[in-house]
Amino acid sequence: MFYGEHEHTIDEKHRLTLPARFRHSLSGGLVLARGIERNVDVYPSDTWHENMARIAGLDSLSREAREMKRFVFAGAAVAELDAQGRVLLPQHLAEHAGIEKDVVVAGVHDHVEIWDRAAWTAHLNAIEGSAGDVAERLADKRG
Repeated sequence: MFYGEHEHTIDEKHRLTLPARFRHSLSGGLVLARGIERNVDVYPSDTWHENMARIAGLDSLSREAREMKRFVFAGAAVAELDAQGRVLLPQHLAEHAGIEKDVVVAGVHDHVEIWDRAAWTAHLNAIEGSAGDVAERLADKRG
């Protein structure tokens, strides 16, 4: 399970050193993909395949399904950590997330998100006041 916020920096070769606590779970390979909120999602390879089965199973006769599949799968990149726990952040994914140098690596249960540091702060500020309301709506759906 991934959790926590970690501030890091992208190096001049576009590599990101991932937090040590995340490396073991990502050591078997990983997939980087466009995040819906203009971030980069990082999944362990096996979790990627499990989670993306829902999107892969969408009916391709639907325009919305085709658009979602393109968004998720076309930009995805398979990667591995190097000996120092670094991963190369593809340029197209960095551009999607507005990432240049300073980032936040956030653990989000089954995956990791990479955010431009300023965008992460703005995102947290935007959702901070509504978290309680969201929790109540989600709790209603469980029953």
